[in-house]
Amino acid sequence: MATEIISTGIRETEFPGDPLSDGGGTADEGLLDVETRVCEVPAAMHGWRVDRALAALIPGFSRSYLQQLMADGAVQVREVEVRKPAARIAAGDRLQVELRPTQQAQAFVAQPMALDVVYEDAHLLVLNKPAGLVVHPAAGNWSGTLLNGLLAHHAAAASLPRAGIVHRLDKDTSGLMLVGKSRQAVEALIRAIAARDVQRQYLALGHGAWTGPPERLVDQPIGRDTHNRLRMAVIRPDATGGKSAQTTVTLLDSSLTGCLVTCKLHTGRTHQIRVHMGWLGHPLVGDTLYGGRVLWGMGRQALHAARLRLLHPVSGQALDFRAEPPADLLQALEESGLRYNGASLG
Repeated sequence: MATEIISTGIRETEFPGDPLSDGGGTADEGLLDVETRVCEVPAAMHGWRVDRALAALIPGFSRSYLQQLMADGAVQVREVEVRKPAARIAAGDRLQVELRPTQQAQAFVAQPMALDVVYEDAHLLVLNKPAGLVVHPAAGNWSGTLLNGLLAHHAAAASLPRAGIVHRLDKDTSGLMLVGKSRQAVEALIRAIAARDVQRQYLALGHGAWTGPPERLVDQPIGRDTHNRLRMAVIRPDATGGKSAQTTVTLLDSSLTGCLVTCKLHTGRTHQIRVHMGWLGHPLVGDTLYGGRVLWGMGRQALHAARLRLLHPVSGQALDFRAEPPADLLQALEESGLRYNGASLG
C-alpha cells in the first residue's frame, strides 16, 4: 500500500549549522508545519521494528529523525501511541505519523546573547566562554547555546558548519574558545588543531597534595567507560574504541588538601583533562562525575581554558590570548591558599 498523505502544511527551509553536515538543511529539518501520513504494513514487513518500517515506508527521512518523532509521541500503531523504536509490527497494521519539526530541527536558530569577545576580525572570533553555557545544541539543551548566539552575532555563521565552532568546552568549563567566521578560516583552524599547531593551556584545581615530579606527561588512551556511559575513562591501548590522548600537567602550587596545575592538551578527547587528572589521583575539585567533591565553594569542575596560542588562520600572524580565571575559581583559590598569578601560564 502506498503511503497516504492525510494533510499537509509543509514548507521547506534550511536550518544552518547542522553538526553532521556542511550547514545545509535536510528533509528532516525542513518541516515547519505538520504533515500527517498513514500507511499499512505490507506482508514483507511483518515482524519488523517500527522505526525500520517507517524509514522504508516514508523515504527521504532518516531513522534518527523518525525515532525522535516517536519519542515526541508523533507515531501511532493501530491508533495507539508508540514511543519505542524497537516495537514490532505486524502485516496489516495501520501506521500514522505526524511529520513535524522536532526540538532538534528547531535548535539551529539565532538567539541574541551577550558574548565575551576577546578578539574579532573578518575571519576569526575568540570568546571567553562562561561556565554554564552549552556550546552546541543536544538532548536537554536545544536552545540558549553558544551556537544559537553565534547565529545571531554575525550573518555568515548561518552558512558555516556548526556556525564556525571548531572545538568545544564542556558546559561547566570556562575560558577561551576559537570560532571561525569564514569557511576559509574554519577549514584552516580544523587543520591546525588536527596538526596540534594550536596550543591550548588550562588552569585546573585538583584534590590532594601533588605526587610525583612537577611536570608529568600523561599518555593514556581514553574511551567510553563500560560501567557508566556518561563517563569517559583511561582504557587499555588494545581496547576497542580507545583513542590516544596526551596531556602535559605542570604543578604550580600544592598543599595538603589540593594542587593547582596547568594542563596542556596535545589531543582533544572528550573530558580529556578531567579523565587524566582523575587517573593521576587528583580529580578536579567540583567534578563529581570523575571523583571530585564540592570544595571551597566550587560546585563545578575547577577547569578554565586560560591560554590559546596559534597562527591566524588567514594572515598567519602569531596570536596569543589569555583569560583570567572567573570569580568562582578565584574565590576557590583564595580559600584553598594556593598561589596563582597570570605569569604562571608562561
